Amino acid sequence: MKNITLLLFSTLIVACSSPAEKPISNLLKQSPYIRGKEAYLNSPYVTAGDRVYMVGHQDGTFPALGWHIKGEMGGIWNHPIKLMDGFDVEIVVSNTVLKLNKASEFINYPYANKHIFKFEKEGLVVERIQFVPDSLQGILVQFVIKNNAQESIEGSLNFVGHSNLRPTWLGERSNMIDSKDSAIFKENYWIVKDSLNSWYNVFGSDQAPISSNGFKNQNKQNGASNALEYVVKIPAKSEKTLNFALAGSYNSREDAINTYKNILENFVPLAKAKKARYEQLADQSKLTIPDKHLQKTFEWLKYNCDWLVRTIPEIGSGIGAGIPDYPWYFGVDSEYALKGYMAIGQDEIVKNTIKLLDSVSMAVNSNGRILHEMSTNGVVFNKGNINETPQFASLIWEIYKWNGDKEFLEKYFPTIKKGLKWLLEENDDNKNLFPDGFGMMEIHGLNSEMIDVASYTQKAFADAALMAGELNETELAREYQELADQLKEKINIEFWSETFQSYADFIGTDKQALHLIDDALVRADTLNKPWAVEELEATKQQILRNPSDEPRPFVLYHNWVVNTPMEMGIADSTKAIYALDNARKFINPFGVFVTGIDRDDTAGEDDSSFKGSQVFSYTGAVMTLPTGVQAVAENNYGRPDVALDYLKRMSRSFSYALPGSIYEVSPDYGMMAQAWNIYAFAVPIINQFFGIKPLAHNKTIIIEPQMPKDWDNAALENVKIGDNQVSVWYSSSEAGRQIKIEQTKTDWKIKLILPKGNYTVKQGLQQTETSNGKTIFTFSDNMIEVTQN
Repeated sequence: MKNITLLLFSTLIVACSSPAEKPISNLLKQSPYIRGKEAYLNSPYVTAGDRVYMVGHQDGTFPALGWHIKGEMGGIWNHPIKLMDGFDVEIVVSNTVLKLNKASEFINYPYANKHIFKFEKEGLVVERIQFVPDSLQGILVQFVIKNNAQESIEGSLNFVGHSNLRPTWLGERSNMIDSKDSAIFKENYWIVKDSLNSWYNVFGSDQAPISSNGFKNQNKQNGASNALEYVVKIPAKSEKTLNFALAGSYNSREDAINTYKNILENFVPLAKAKKARYEQLADQSKLTIPDKHLQKTFEWLKYNCDWLVRTIPEIGSGIGAGIPDYPWYFGVDSEYALKGYMAIGQDEIVKNTIKLLDSVSMAVNSNGRILHEMSTNGVVFNKGNINETPQFASLIWEIYKWNGDKEFLEKYFPTIKKGLKWLLEENDDNKNLFPDGFGMMEIHGLNSEMIDVASYTQKAFADAALMAGELNETELAREYQELADQLKEKINIEFWSETFQSYADFIGTDKQALHLIDDALVRADTLNKPWAVEELEATKQQILRNPSDEPRPFVLYHNWVVNTPMEMGIADSTKAIYALDNARKFINPFGVFVTGIDRDDTAGEDDSSFKGSQVFSYTGAVMTLPTGVQAVAENNYGRPDVALDYLKRMSRSFSYALPGSIYEVSPDYGMMAQAWNIYAFAVPIINQFFGIKPLAHNKTIIIEPQMPKDWDNAALENVKIGDNQVSVWYSSSEAGRQIKIEQTKTDWKIKLILPKGNYTVKQGLQQTETSNGKTIFTFSDNMIEVTQN
């Protein structure tokens, strides 16, 4: 791949440009952008699309990336196949070879990105710009070559494409067997085919080459490298462009060629269309707050959400979990993320992802169990962890509150009923209502009665009771609510540890606990956590001195999931405050440790730090999901300022490594874009700070603001709820607070709930009542304005 002497991909650039040659950088000037850091040029970026995406390094190279398919997660993917490992480019001027592999700058845009290469001696600056058109199986790569010298330049641009037509993860289970790639040159482009499959890669430019050459991809046994050479002629103080299309198909040669030609002929309108769509994404649930860094973080997370949409027509469309190693479909990742996607108005992909998860889960399980992980070739790797089934139930109820679509509820409630039956009948051996099995913590042996499974099960039955009531299944609603009430009481009693002022990681036998303690001691000792070793040894001795024949709660790992009773709002208030305060011991400047015993002695302080594993591992990790869960939990118990602190910690990772994105593991580890990040921000901000609680099925929106004290002026505009849209403007000063609300429908009700006080209604006709220390205004106007006296 690195053999530049074989890079014979050159470009004829004539003195006058055709309309198709116009650089899309002119379009990018009108778009938001973030410049990358020099220190992170040797780290990944993604050029995203729903059909095709490209992953390389910010310096312009395409090194081997990823561990899920070792070294193969970078390059250009058209799931369920890979098209190319990437490409190499050089410009030859006066017998000097200028390699485009050390970009001086990387700039990220919501829908495109740019690498800048500077050659000061030769007076050349080259911009490499790329974007993926919506719904197309290809990518546009444009080179803008700027001659800043006083003399014209003549030479060649050489570009070689490294095809690697191969299946995605678990391809062998779906009879996708890789074979040798072969290539032919036709017209102005290369056509590469996998010899045993109808997998194609087509690439070339909008100019006629002066030569072409094909040879073996030196880094891939079955791959092919194919080159084109073009003449470069640029007058002094001018610039020229060269456009490449890299396209493919896993079905037919014709599809690949048509996509290739479509992109080269229409990339300007295609880019404009994508730009316009991203502007619409930004305008939905538009946040304006004093903290401009957090505001920008929230805006770009909306773009990140779209980066993760993965469409395979034969299977469906849904969100992938993360890039580069988890681009396929997950149950639990979606169950968190889609709540956030819905709150930012990206409802179409919410509907599609749920449809995909439900249909495949029922096909492979048939009993309501929701799958955990599914590759883009349709192969299900894990049929489902225990927590995913109850979380699906709560997801459906949450989405129904946003869309008010009774057909949606009727469609998925049968899956929920089957799933809840499976949950207790097949996974609760001792019939104590706590299902047994793995939840969110995938630690070997940690699969007894887990706190997160218990919490999500309680919430599932509570939500299922509401769904059953909505569908007039009265007796089932009563049954589900009774189970929810029992579980709430049992969790608060049986999972609580007075000693640790925390909910337990799990309920299990002494034998299970002692085995897990031995494993945890190895982990804590290896990571040099003496405080954790001391605590675990003390717990071990306590068990040995006071043995029990019955299962009991244990706090061993201080895993983040011990906070799920507060996330779900089922912890009683006294225990919740103790537990939330205790959780502050297990944070660093970026957020919450996944496993508490991994924290160091400075955890809880703003100057604390951690060092993760040198190979891919979540050991020692601080992650966005646990931190977001903690923010949700704090808001549930009336502590928005602490919740905001967690959001600020997460936002410290924004643009830390990849401009415009937050990594899965803070600040710069794991997936460079992660779907559930939107849950961690959208739910605390939209549902809790602004207090928007949709009840679309009743044509009602409850708004009960719970603003952090630092947000004295805040606005959230264009929040989609059913066929309505609502905007909220909030201001606060010593004189009181002012709230203005606008909705697009007048046949909907808005219930504005504020602390009890004296208020003046400046605009809107309302009914006013007081209840439980609250003042409640009910409106049906387009515009509402309330001021505190």
